[in-house]
Amino acid sequence: MASEPAAAAPARHNRQELTGIVTSAKMEKTIVVKVTRLVQHKLYTRVMRVTKKFLCARRTAGGAPGRQVKIVETRPMSKLKRWRLAEVLTRSTRVN
Repeated sequence: MASEPAAAAPARHNRQELTGIVTSAKMEKTIVVKVTRLVQHKLYTRVMRVTKKFLCARRTAGGAPGRQVKIVETRPMSKLKRWRLAEVLTRSTRVN
């Protein structure tokens, strides 16, 4: 029998990336990120603003409320946590 070349490993899943605003950083290793996107209504064709909140894992103290961040899809870490903080894009301009 002739040996066949080994099949290449399957390509890694392309992970989804979203940008949003940190709304809460009160938990120890988790932040809440609000992502807003524009969606066209199917019947009325009006553009609507849809907001969704995501729970994200963080390793460092990078996500303070009001900062704009990039989050990346990852493996499930808990019941609701399926995203992780990739990078902080802008600092908060809000004065506490």
